[in-house]
Amino acid sequence: MIEAELPGLRRYAAALLHSGPDADDLVQETVARALDKRALWQPGTNLRAWLFTMMHNLRINRARTSRREGLAVPPDAATGLSVSANQSATIALRDLRRALDALEEGQRAVVLLVGLEGLTYEEVADVLALPLGTVRSRLSRARARLRRLLDGEEEAA
Repeated sequence: MIEAELPGLRRYAAALLHSGPDADDLVQETVARALDKRALWQPGTNLRAWLFTMMHNLRINRARTSRREGLAVPPDAATGLSVSANQSATIALRDLRRALDALEEGQRAVVLLVGLEGLTYEEVADVLALPLGTVRSRLSRARARLRRLLDGEEEAA
């Protein structure tokens, strides 16, 4: 059953981390933890939400650790970053990524879980351990800010 959720976990991790290897590591760590803690999952409950909650918590723990320890960037990390300027789809995707990056972490997580993964507001509330009203207001504010950023009415910080 976990295997069926891998594509969604990969998409969410890639959208959060913008790095294939880091996203793969997060998915692997999530699956390893899920298998290790499988006795805690209750059959009949939402496995997808349980896995996304686990991934969200692992991501937060990694971010805290990175802030404490600093971020190590390999010297060859800059290779392959150039993009042909004549590819409009690539430019649009880059603009969307920048706009998403400009969102506060909580808003970005809600947008990605609803928009990219198709989770219901209730599932997002469970995954992020937030009240339903907070999920709705974060999503509304995030969508409004994304529109302003993509329309050029606001600059990304």
